[in-house]
Amino acid sequence: MFLSNNFYKSGLVIAMLAIACCSQAQLKDFKAGPAIMDFGKNATVETATVSKKTQLKVAFDVGQAADIGQVNRKFDSLARFINMHVAAGVEKYNIQLALVVHGKASFDLLDHLTYQKAHQQDNANKPLIEALLANNVRVILCGQTAAAYEISLPQLIKGSEIELSAMTAHALLQQDGFTLNPF
Repeated sequence: MFLSNNFYKSGLVIAMLAIACCSQAQLKDFKAGPAIMDFGKNATVETATVSKKTQLKVAFDVGQAADIGQVNRKFDSLARFINMHVAAGVEKYNIQLALVVHGKASFDLLDHLTYQKAHQQDNANKPLIEALLANNVRVILCGQTAAAYEISLPQLIKGSEIELSAMTAHALLQQDGFTLNPF
């Protein structure tokens, strides 16, 4: 029994290592671009069915902050969404995204000066948010969160908006034809 149990365990370990090696090999295929060059790593999918004329209007809801000094991975998902669809042939002007932010994620929208006062370093999300804004993404902060954390519009990365609430932002976006991305 001891021998067969060890044999099973070693086989399991070998299988796990093989999967890890294959996964690592595939991660090299993820690259940023073509629309946003420093963010949004994605991989080509040969069986993709989106056409050049596909129109996408999607809202992303983010309430969780990144670790201090780190890029918010949920924010980066919008860059990945844009990059992978443009790489698949969708016209960039047919992609309309909105980032609705609330809760602790609101701190990831602060400009460098305000972020530095709290964390003694630049906001790692600023270049990403600026790239998203440059790619026609609406960045909307929940007004209720802004009030709770005493955040004003001038403290946010330029181009960000404040709406009455995240719920209001989603309701208005939905009326405008946006779907909600299910993280």
